[in-house]
Amino acid sequence: MNDVTELKEFALVHAKALQLPPGQYEKVLDRITSDEDGAPGSWTAEWSAAAAELDDAGQLLPAFLCYTMARFPVVDGPARQEAYEKCRSAFDRWRAGQQGIERVTAPLADGEVVAWAGGLSAAEPKPVLLVTGGIVSLKEQWAPVTLQAAALGMAIVVTELPGVGENTLPYDRESWRMLPALLDAIADRADVADTYALANSFGGHLALRWAGHDARLRGIVTSGAPVSEFFGDADWLRGVPGITRHTLARLTGTAGGDDGALHKTLAGWALTPGELAALEIPVCYSASLRDEIIPAGDPAFVRQHVKQVSMNEFDDVHGAPAHVQQTVDWTFGSLLAMRQGHAPR
Repeated sequence: MNDVTELKEFALVHAKALQLPPGQYEKVLDRITSDEDGAPGSWTAEWSAAAAELDDAGQLLPAFLCYTMARFPVVDGPARQEAYEKCRSAFDRWRAGQQGIERVTAPLADGEVVAWAGGLSAAEPKPVLLVTGGIVSLKEQWAPVTLQAAALGMAIVVTELPGVGENTLPYDRESWRMLPALLDAIADRADVADTYALANSFGGHLALRWAGHDARLRGIVTSGAPVSEFFGDADWLRGVPGITRHTLARLTGTAGGDDGALHKTLAGWALTPGELAALEIPVCYSASLRDEIIPAGDPAFVRQHVKQVSMNEFDDVHGAPAHVQQTVDWTFGSLLAMRQGHAPR
């Protein structure tokens, strides 16, 4: 079971980012007393009840977003599995009422990555915005951004990390390979040679490694991405919130979830100064000054070694829950500046 206090703290940034009404998610959080699988008053039971009420009222968008919260942070038992299945069901019914949201699959040797996409067109291929979150984010929760494809003049592809949702790939140092595989899967319907990544948290780590291997990637916007120190500092890892450590252990298949074993698994994932210095693309990185997951040394490492870098800082914790709108404004402002050829500041 997860620590309920940690769950509630982590829920704030996700609930705000998903634009759930404060009065709604605050009432749900107030009713939660445990994380016992499916029990009354438990995390999954209360979020699922809120989702079911919205579903019955025909409010499919907030319904599947609440089911997303019900399976948070990772499917670890029957109740969260049921919540995840109901999330996908509500999402599919919502998607049926939208135009242009397509399912994209990319098979690799050791699994398959799945994405939702908008703006794909063989007749008018557009530049690509590839979106991914971190180790607790389903692709469905960010899929509504695909509806902005026309406004941005881009094809938007939203996916999830290995072991999350439908992604059956193993989560390891080579997981970045799933990102170019997605580009290959849409190459006949998008201008993949002009691709940008909006990749937050652990997704940002994948995008930074990918950038050194694929010239099609033209820029990265990321927030709270682990880069080097997170993977190399065993003492820091021991102090990271249990939700993050346990989720990482589950996704990476680290036996027993022991902190020492997890550090051994992750130690080789750190990006090197040479890898970052070799990047010839702009990188925009947003850091939280009180981040409890990402050590301050990681954004400093990016600032030191990436040639074209723009740093943004908030006096906040991981995900900047008190600065959600400012983060959104900065993110899309940075993307627009990149596309217009402006150098990061």
